[in-house]
Amino acid sequence: MSESEPRAVEQDTSLAGVAAYDDPVYREAVIDLLGVLAYGELTAFERLADDATLAPTLEDKAALAALAVTEFHHFERLRDRLQDLGVDPVAAMEPFRTALDSFHRHTAPSDWLEGLVKAYVGDGIATDFYREVAALVDADTRALVFEVLENSGQVSFVVDRVRKAIADDPRVAGRLALWGRRLVGEALAQAQRVAAERDALTALLVGGVDRPGMDLAAIGRMFARLTEKHVQRMATLGLDA
Repeated sequence: MSESEPRAVEQDTSLAGVAAYDDPVYREAVIDLLGVLAYGELTAFERLADDATLAPTLEDKAALAALAVTEFHHFERLRDRLQDLGVDPVAAMEPFRTALDSFHRHTAPSDWLEGLVKAYVGDGIATDFYREVAALVDADTRALVFEVLENSGQVSFVVDRVRKAIADDPRVAGRLALWGRRLVGEALAQAQRVAAERDALTALLVGGVDRPGMDLAAIGRMFARLTEKHVQRMATLGLDA
């Protein structure tokens, strides 16, 4: 979940239609990308629904419930795409359960405000990473990825509530800033782990089977961009990164 428009990496390698899927490594990379996104959207739905139970007002509860529904619709789009490719969505999501569940266990919010910051900051880093990866796939897949990662109202809601909480009690800013720093470390580690553990995604990122990708310097710049956007998000919330 991110407020920014998709930003392409150094080179955009749109592939020609269905022919791209004749390459089994490329096909596996696309399935991995759709699978991890599908599981991410499913867990986002669950977490927002849970966060709604902590909402201090009925207005907040309804707003988070609506955002949760949007995340589930995103999951459905990814599920349907996997099925169109002849892939079992559950099988496509399964390889990512351990990494994503571990991330959420280690970043379980202790209250309503921490949940909001996680939804904006933590998920935002993951969203930016997958947008970078999507710049290396075919146009149809890229369009779907950008669609499901598009901000659907979360940003304005989170920023409004967090800034109001800080205005009401400036002491919460320090605690939330520390929480944001923890989130960025965990989220970047998760992104690196997901890519490293899936050979097809690694091949997509660094190039392989005669397809252009990013060299090590470009990958370094990509993670620098992720960190820079994190700093910008924290500033938007009124927090020090």
